[in-house]
Amino acid sequence: MKNLKPISRIAIALSALLMVSAYFLPLWRILMWAPQYPEWLGLKIWINNITGDLNTINALNHYIGMKHIKVEMFPEFNYLPYIVAGIIGFGLLAPIINKRWSLFVYLGLLIAAGVGAIVDFYLWGYDYGHNLDPTAAIQVPGMSYQPPLIGTKQLLNFTAFSGPDVGGWVFIGSAIIVAMVIVFEIVINRKKTTT
Repeated sequence: MKNLKPISRIAIALSALLMVSAYFLPLWRILMWAPQYPEWLGLKIWINNITGDLNTINALNHYIGMKHIKVEMFPEFNYLPYIVAGIIGFGLLAPIINKRWSLFVYLGLLIAAGVGAIVDFYLWGYDYGHNLDPTAAIQVPGMSYQPPLIGTKQLLNFTAFSGPDVGGWVFIGSAIIVAMVIVFEIVINRKKTTT
């Protein structure tokens, strides 16, 4: 198994170090707009917290029977910092291992973490939007209020948006760096074998 190029090792270490920002930047955001809230209501999801217009959103959602959003309802916040630390650690170990297989493992960890986060968010959103209080003040038969997974969705008179925030884009950028390094390593080695 051939060693990685020095530039590849630097790029991989950089991609891992970029993810340290996950501890300081919001990873995901949810925005809600309605005529009575023209300046948006928003939530920011961090590695271990939720901030934003939580009280206003909880007050509004109470009328349609949705649960109050609280940090305590997300056990993920207890172990997510350790998962991210593990991925960063392997990302810093990959240049030391200095073998192509470590790049594939690192990219696999990044993809698995991203897919796991999306699936987890979908399952939470489904429960949050479908498991409603039957004694709620406002009830619309057949209506559910699952927030959008990614993109926008109309929920009664609100337009809701969900998507990566700055920290989420850093994660995506880190995965793109790793994928580009893999392509670079494959192309460079292929060129050497053909000359």
